[in-house]
Amino acid sequence: MEIQEIWRVQGKKADFEELGKMFGILPVTARIIRNRNHRTMEEYNGYLRGTIESMKSPFLLKDMQKAVRMIYNAVESQKRIRVIGDYDIDGVCSGYILTDLLKTIGADADFDVPERVKDGYGLNERLIKQSFDDGIQMIITCDNGIAAGIPVEYAKSLGMQVIITDHHEVPFIDEGDKRNFILPGADAVVNPKQEDCTYPFKDLCGAGVALKLVTALLDYIKEKDGGRQESWDEKLKKYYVFAAIATVGDIVDLTGENRILVQYGLENIKKTDNYGLQALIAVNHLEEKEITSYHIGFILGPCINAGGRLETARLAFRLFMAENAAIAAELAAELKDINELRKNMTIEFTEKAIKQIEASEEMQKDRVLVLYLDRCHESLAGIIAGRLREKYNKPAFVITDSADGAKGSGRSIEGYHMFDNLVMTNASANCFSKFGGHSMAAGLSLPKENIELFRRTINENCNLTEEMMARKIWIDVALPFEYISQRLIDELKLLEPFGKGNEKPVFADRIVVINRLQVRGKNRNVIIMNITNANDTQIEAVLFETEEEFRQGLRKKYPESRIDALFHGYNSDIQLSVIYYPEINEYNGLKNIRVVIKRYLC
Repeated sequence: MEIQEIWRVQGKKADFEELGKMFGILPVTARIIRNRNHRTMEEYNGYLRGTIESMKSPFLLKDMQKAVRMIYNAVESQKRIRVIGDYDIDGVCSGYILTDLLKTIGADADFDVPERVKDGYGLNERLIKQSFDDGIQMIITCDNGIAAGIPVEYAKSLGMQVIITDHHEVPFIDEGDKRNFILPGADAVVNPKQEDCTYPFKDLCGAGVALKLVTALLDYIKEKDGGRQESWDEKLKKYYVFAAIATVGDIVDLTGENRILVQYGLENIKKTDNYGLQALIAVNHLEEKEITSYHIGFILGPCINAGGRLETARLAFRLFMAENAAIAAELAAELKDINELRKNMTIEFTEKAIKQIEASEEMQKDRVLVLYLDRCHESLAGIIAGRLREKYNKPAFVITDSADGAKGSGRSIEGYHMFDNLVMTNASANCFSKFGGHSMAAGLSLPKENIELFRRTINENCNLTEEMMARKIWIDVALPFEYISQRLIDELKLLEPFGKGNEKPVFADRIVVINRLQVRGKNRNVIIMNITNANDTQIEAVLFETEEEFRQGLRKKYPESRIDALFHGYNSDIQLSVIYYPEINEYNGLKNIRVVIKRYLC
């Protein structure tokens, strides 16, 4: 199934020459920042010059004063406190931040987390009953709890105090034109998404909210103690690293305070004295590398998540709480091994899913992919759905077995609201026992015999057009190679860290000719080219594809004989349009500017 691509150049307007002069940057750099939806001088200033000190007071968060006063009193009276997190990277990091700080200030505190398969997501009655049996008097949630109305009510009936810290959307019911938000009946609810919360930045992850809570708690303690706890400020700074890891790992937008957090965290991640984080960096051989958001998102983060997927998130929590290097090294190695198993399982079942799709003409025609994977671990369903979405550029649901039937996860594409379409499908066929989600992702449970009904119904109701299913590639600037400079490459570093909401910028040159080509790499998956654009500017380019993948791309326009000549070292007049990113390449002590080709069209 070949996917149509539509390349579009961002068209947001501003006086880029003037912005460049004001902030001492190139007009191209000013344009890229505008493409990230920054408009005003204040927004540009915050983007380029924001610091930890510029972040807003945590006491602007609704119920923050109440929460810290309750926690302070609980610590003073030696009440037993339990932090309850979630089984993913955000839940573990926020749980570590809260629990470690509570222990540091002398609290009788511990941590618990739901089991993915047994409990599902978030606070539940089993965890509350266990807390009560353990003599817990206060529960503090992190990265969950905003939708836990019934469990909170149960905890309150048992005489426990409950503080919710979360970042997820507040549940609501629409009654005519009025939207009624449903908050749990906790003693305090700290969540910037609350309608009447005055905190100006709404997109913190769970660990970001936890960081705000511990910041406020230390401020409150210093005020109570006459400012005698200054040494705790250094401890607080170390929590920023874990908030940064969670911010990248939870894939929230890297804008505003999130971007500041991640910048600071990445600058300080190797300075950490946390044995667990040190061990995780070492076991992944990152000691000598500059750690970026890529390393968190694709190397460190998956290790932290792996325990919660296949075993228990307590492993990652124990790693960060490790009291010596030997224990930390053992736990880090265990998490890495689990992640390797998870990766292998993901590859195996993704290949099975692709074979299932390719073997079915009917499924290939479907605009929404729905497939059942026998014996696939349910924690992998969302990852595999995401990979199918990327490969086919279609919404994808992957369904696996569960204790009470079947369970699925879905990942969507731009323009297809996944949750709304599940609502419509269930209204038509009543095939789910439970479902939830939002525009880009969803989860569901259903009887196994309803899987085919679900596939058929959701496709019958699908309104996706061919244009909507085309892959849309956004280009920051159509920039011929002659405009690339050392200064531009240096300024692009000012825009880091890159991630969701602050994507790595890409440029395009419309017509380039391949002069010559070499294939390198152990697996022949690095293609080095000398290319010339329409203005006769030559530059080195690198493409990370196998020889066969590149040949296949060229075959869409050129005969095999001309492709063979190119690969045998002859000069070529084969033309491409390219999307690229410029970089400095260093080899044998020599440096040169080159471009990394991200996409191409013949």
